[in-house]
Amino acid sequence: MVSIIITAHNYAQYVERAIRSALDQSLGRSEYEIIVVNDASSDHTAEILANYEEEVRVFNLEQNLGLAGARNFGIKKAKGQFIVFLDADDYIHRDLLKIQKLFLDENNRLDAVSTDYYLVDERGGRIGHISAEEKPIACGIMFRKDFLYKIGLYDEQFRAREEEDLRIRWTEKYNIYNLIIPLYRYRMHDSNLTKDADAMDKHQDLLQNKHRS
Repeated sequence: MVSIIITAHNYAQYVERAIRSALDQSLGRSEYEIIVVNDASSDHTAEILANYEEEVRVFNLEQNLGLAGARNFGIKKAKGQFIVFLDADDYIHRDLLKIQKLFLDENNRLDAVSTDYYLVDERGGRIGHISAEEKPIACGIMFRKDFLYKIGLYDEQFRAREEEDLRIRWTEKYNIYNLIIPLYRYRMHDSNLTKDADAMDKHQDLLQNKHRS
């Protein structure tokens, strides 16, 4: 089984698109679950998620954990042997799970499978095809869950660059095989965390100090 984990913090305007793309997967519905972790949103995210509680496992957190903490919460609730992260402002191609799961099922030498992605604008218009090997992102990767536990999950001291820290620790022990097909949609907008220069700079220092050899 695959567990899709969607984390949401004040992304009410986007989260339904993410959920619909997860529900529309070509993989059999009994072969995957969808977990949505509402990380103490102050907008109307909780009201939107209430409409999906029959199809999706919804967890409304009272305290904001941050992205790393919310993802860890989702991993600990997951029933699947494989984990895929989907940000609430992004969405996925309907064949993502089927293709990635096939690769992992049929090849025990693969520890995780990523795919290329399209950058899209607010309306979902394609901006460009991006190589996930050249410019990796945290989402759209199917991980073997037990390996995530073996590397210690996300480091919750990171409120930014948490995916870079996880990838460094992952690639010290395990591989990520990239498929050159854009099955993930990464939305660019003014609220992207990567546009918070101060947070990114602060956590760059934290990252370098942690992994200094």
